[in-house]
Amino acid sequence: MISFGEKNFGFGLMRLPMLDGDHVDVEQVKKMVDMFMERGFTYFDTAIMYCNFKSESATKEFLVDRYPRDAFTLTTKLHSGFIETLEDRDRVFNEQREKTGVEYFDYYLLHDMGEDSYKKYEKLDCFNWIMDKKEKGLVKHIGFSFHSTADMLDKILTEHPEFEFVQLQINYLDWESEGIQSRKCYEVAEKHGVPVIVMEPVKGGTLVNVPEAVEKHFKAKDPNMSIASWAIRFAASLDNVKMVLSGMGNIEMMEDNTSYMQDFVPLTDEEKEYVLEAADIINKNITVPCTGCEYCLSGCPKNIPIPKYFDLYNADLQEFEGKGWNPQGTYYERLTENFGKASDCIECGQCEKACPQHLEIIKYLKDVAKHFEG
Repeated sequence: MISFGEKNFGFGLMRLPMLDGDHVDVEQVKKMVDMFMERGFTYFDTAIMYCNFKSESATKEFLVDRYPRDAFTLTTKLHSGFIETLEDRDRVFNEQREKTGVEYFDYYLLHDMGEDSYKKYEKLDCFNWIMDKKEKGLVKHIGFSFHSTADMLDKILTEHPEFEFVQLQINYLDWESEGIQSRKCYEVAEKHGVPVIVMEPVKGGTLVNVPEAVEKHFKAKDPNMSIASWAIRFAASLDNVKMVLSGMGNIEMMEDNTSYMQDFVPLTDEEKEYVLEAADIINKNITVPCTGCEYCLSGCPKNIPIPKYFDLYNADLQEFEGKGWNPQGTYYERLTENFGKASDCIECGQCEKACPQHLEIIKYLKDVAKHFEG
């Protein structure tokens, strides 16, 4: 049986603080890593494309070069978008070892498993390949991250019982979502006896920057707990969840997250229901359920910063009536000076194919254009 250790909280290295938008702020992350380690946590999760493809290399600087190898747990992933031949598998894997400076990875995932990527992983024999890496000691444990339906997850786990864990998007807003199917996917993993690692517990910040009504809802229950704490503790309280990842972007987030995860106490059934009541409130306010993963960006021929526009759009719609001037319009105008406008979309569909949330991006971009440009 795979063991994740006593601490069930991991540092997601996807949304690290950046300098000039293109370089990881290594010095700031060093302080975050030190606090994380001092408080007893050891799990770090990165991937090829995180932080403009800089996360793996930065991990060597702020973690690998500064701590003994047995002091931390490092996870990274093979993404189907970066392999076209059998040779590409080892090329990518060896580049990852070189970038991070490690001889082996504690956990290694086939990234973003879904209908199309599953076929590609099968075509390129990645399932035997990843098993071979484990047998050679280059990978300690194998799993996959997943963005699709519960039925597809059931198919994969049935056909590949060799996987030791699955990484799922689980949060209280997506728990009953028919698009994301958090609960249904969790139940499939539980049925197969496969442990779950949670990604997106705060849904890319959506469950931190909540509507005022939701903030009042949580503060009425416990004024001392942060808004983020309710989301992270909800995911961590699920019986088959062995690890919850948080993409912390500054030292304040690290301080807050680790404060309640150090001596974690699961939510009671009554508290879980209270959290799900917050989802009902949010669903009446949020328009575009984008997590900001940025998978949609690389193929956009018009260089449209889709997640940023959706974030501004959601925020603007959540402003209370009568406030007057809102800053989102100004931010939108400034972004269009260097990027394509929402109205520049040519409806090629590349973004929708890449979106793990299966969002109707083209439709939403039209809404954004009408809102900010009309």
